[in-house]
Amino acid sequence: MSDPEPGATSPAAPETLDEVLARHRKESRDLIATVTSLKKSATKGEKRKKKEVLAKCEQIEKDLKARHEAELRAAGNAGSNDIPNPPDGDIEEEGEDETSPDKLLEQLALDVSTSVDPEPPTQQQQQPKGSKKNRQKERLARKKAAMDQLTAEAALEAAKIPDLRKIELENIKALTDKLGLVQYDIVPDGHCLFAALSDQLLQRHNITRSVTDLRRKAAAHIRADPDTFAPFLFDEATLAMRDLNAYCAELENTAIWGGDMEILALAKEYDCPVSVVMSGRAKLKLNETGNRPELWLAYYKHSYGLGEHYNSLRDETVVLEKKE
Repeated sequence: MSDPEPGATSPAAPETLDEVLARHRKESRDLIATVTSLKKSATKGEKRKKKEVLAKCEQIEKDLKARHEAELRAAGNAGSNDIPNPPDGDIEEEGEDETSPDKLLEQLALDVSTSVDPEPPTQQQQQPKGSKKNRQKERLARKKAAMDQLTAEAALEAAKIPDLRKIELENIKALTDKLGLVQYDIVPDGHCLFAALSDQLLQRHNITRSVTDLRRKAAAHIRADPDTFAPFLFDEATLAMRDLNAYCAELENTAIWGGDMEILALAKEYDCPVSVVMSGRAKLKLNETGNRPELWLAYYKHSYGLGEHYNSLRDETVVLEKKE
């Protein structure tokens, strides 16, 4: 056999299986760093760019896996003839721990997939459907429990509030009994004041006037005496004075409620005092200097659904006589 020529280099020795595995692990770690960097940069960019980067990462991983598979199979086949037979007693145990190329590939793939920072799973992916439904039921149950608690608390608070309607009715009944008056119920609508005064004029002055007549007479009297009635039109909410003529037009043509101003205007118009009985306060007497028979009204604040209301108060003796 001749000696090798001077300067000639020996061909590189083929890698052993251990060397292949070591290189593969290093390449897998490098791949992890590369893929992680690419994915992080993709999250800051546009949606289309992110999709392209993810596809590229997937292809890189696939290419590396294919190359590793080919190299491991080649290294495994090359070294299979050099592996000594194990002692007879250790065959079964050693066989369980033997590292085949397929198992090595599976382990390398597992290293890559578990180490690479994955995309954060969506809320739907994180939560099984059954778990989501259960949480929905729990939220609804908590909401219902809170509503039930609020309802119970409201009921307790309502129980503590005095029955203002009952108190008002009892107080006015006691006052009218003392005065010898009986209530005559008026329909609770926007015209109740004028309807009550219409009944009083008929009962005490023997004058027949409709609600429309009384609205027009009240408006005319207010227009004729602006100095007396303008202060009633001050609006506390806006701190401004309402236009007197505009208000009178509304009084004549709509079902706007009447109050103290309209009572005073009609008391002056018919030259009589008008007394208003109410709960918790002394009676209100308007136009005390009137010369004709006094008219009587009952004022309610809490007893009717629409709010404030007026009833007519007739003399008890007259009512009894009519019944007889």
